[in-house]
Amino acid sequence: MRNKEKYILALDQGTTSSRSIVFDEAFQAVGTSQKEFKQIYPHTGWVEHDAALIWQTQLETAKLAMASIPIINIGAIGITNQRETTVLWNKITGKPIYNAIVWQDRRTSDFCTKLIDHGHSEMVQSKTGLIIDAYFSASKIKWVLDNVAGARKLAKEGVLLFGTIDTWLIWNLTNGKSHITDVSNASRTMLFDIHTLSWDQELLNLFDIPENILPTVVDSGGALAVTDADIFGAEIPLTGIMGDQQSALFGQLCVHKGMVKTTYGTGCFLMLNTGKEVIRSSHKMISTIGWKIGTELNYALEGSVFVGGAVIQWLRDEMKFFIEAAHSELLAEAAADNGGVFFVPALTGLGAPYWDANATGAIFGLTRSTTKANLTRAALESICFQVNDVLNAMNQDVDFDISEIRADGGAAANSLLIQFQSDISSVNVIRPTQLETTALGAAFMASIGLGINTIDSLQQKWAIEKTFTPTMESSKQSHLIKKWNKAVNRSLDWY
Repeated sequence: MRNKEKYILALDQGTTSSRSIVFDEAFQAVGTSQKEFKQIYPHTGWVEHDAALIWQTQLETAKLAMASIPIINIGAIGITNQRETTVLWNKITGKPIYNAIVWQDRRTSDFCTKLIDHGHSEMVQSKTGLIIDAYFSASKIKWVLDNVAGARKLAKEGVLLFGTIDTWLIWNLTNGKSHITDVSNASRTMLFDIHTLSWDQELLNLFDIPENILPTVVDSGGALAVTDADIFGAEIPLTGIMGDQQSALFGQLCVHKGMVKTTYGTGCFLMLNTGKEVIRSSHKMISTIGWKIGTELNYALEGSVFVGGAVIQWLRDEMKFFIEAAHSELLAEAAADNGGVFFVPALTGLGAPYWDANATGAIFGLTRSTTKANLTRAALESICFQVNDVLNAMNQDVDFDISEIRADGGAAANSLLIQFQSDISSVNVIRPTQLETTALGAAFMASIGLGINTIDSLQQKWAIEKTFTPTMESSKQSHLIKKWNKAVNRSLDWY
């Protein structure tokens, strides 16, 4: 190890696990650690996390990942995180006043429907780029303020703080000195004007949220904060912050307008770089901020699938089909096809392009001959069908055809899934050598914020492992899509 070599610590705080990766100057992982944490389901449609446990697991993995590297060699930290998940805490005690309400949580769906019925959709979308939905942070914040005893009193006294997960981690990393978020995470709260780059008073009034609980909004890259020396034994600059999907877009080096990535994680997220332009979707996509570095501001168009890899986790944890998620590919390959089975994994409603909180998970086409292999294959295919729905909607919002997407996330290692995606969507799907591009994006951004890289110098750091090209006959493709659409239509508005 060269004494002067600077390493980047990427903190990748996801929906089901906390991960830390140390990257060297060539952006090769030299230390990694990951810990899953408990998912909490208090009621149907509710999803929560223990925010204290998130901080604990993230800190533990960071220390384990850095164990063999002198602290003096850690040049900077980059953070990427599950985005809309909401934490409110007492800044004096440092303790959350309620569990973190996860982006998947649907408890505020009825309230969001009322906002739509009362005609607020146009105002909200014009300012935030978002569609009114329980997915985003604003209605979650309001729920905590309205339902947790003493919450509004704490806010009035100036001791209550709100943050998405990046903010919560940074506040702890700095021992309460920094209460900040970056523009990419702020743009997911439904309280932030993506044109003026500021918290919006009209939106705050709509959700009855006091501005004093909100974090300061900063760039995605730069000298953003410094960790408290007691956390790791020395101060470390924090120079990169991005929400996980924006970080994956950056990690895939989709840095030019028109470039597209899809991340196969707990959910699936298709994101298109729209450059300096905010594209207003007429097909239920959302406009969002990609990142900001100095005066350079990038926007994106995004379609969010709520249940992607989570359907495989459900088969593993609840149905006990296999012990490890990776075994799903082997089980699915045991079947020649889906056996006529179509799985709509609306386990927390359906996201883009449907935005139906009342949709329910459903399996169609079961017969006496249906096997676990058929069901597993149908579950994998459901991920691709949902991504294809988003891709088709996105194609209608832009004036060019999307013919290539870059794939990342844990499930992107599943070649059966990626080939089916290419087939069903008639696009080339590129799989990079580094699948953990969410963490890589945070490291890329942190290196720019530290001043040791530029976007141009990073181009050589990304490499292709394999390109998947369409091979399915058009008649079969049409048949499968027709059946999928029929299944989705029957699962809509169930509740």
